[in-house]
Amino acid sequence: MNNKGLKLTDILVTIVIAIVFGIVYKLWTPVYYAVKPFGLHFDQLIYGMWFIAATVAFLIIRKPGVALIAEIAAASGEFIVGSEWGLEVLIYGVLQGLFAEFVFAAVRYKRYDILIASLAAIASAIASLLFDYYKGYLDDLVAWNLLLYIVARVVGSIAIAGVFAYYLVKALEATGVTNLVRPASKEDYDALDK
Repeated sequence: MNNKGLKLTDILVTIVIAIVFGIVYKLWTPVYYAVKPFGLHFDQLIYGMWFIAATVAFLIIRKPGVALIAEIAAASGEFIVGSEWGLEVLIYGVLQGLFAEFVFAAVRYKRYDILIASLAAIASAIASLLFDYYKGYLDDLVAWNLLLYIVARVVGSIAIAGVFAYYLVKALEATGVTNLVRPASKEDYDALDK
């Protein structure tokens, strides 16, 4: 991996990924509200979609700062197209991207596996829960209901922003499109010698 920082290409690709997910975030809102009436915090099982930009962008670009930029840009895109939550989405975006970035930094930006994607998804879920707590969204829940809420959000985050994001990037890798934005690896150079 090239650790010399982000290049303009990295930033632009990250922004494109984020814009796509910003639109997905906006389109996901009706789905979220459609499952909310089912109760038992079923809506929290699909909440992880709002964390996916950070993990997908990092798994593709593989450089420091990408997760944070992606999540902020996706939140900005969602805001621009008319988020129901207003400017709050930007705060969520900063926190979720920052917490995902902490996970990638903990492994020195050198691991791109499903476990790291899932841990980043969990970290983003924790960030969102902390802001939910600050906003007073969790005050009315009794202990068992709060636990169910938290578990559902974490499980949904792992499923969508961890596992699904990982396999989405793997599918993109199979097409070869990710090679356009990644630096050549030692294996690439070794393959040329054969």
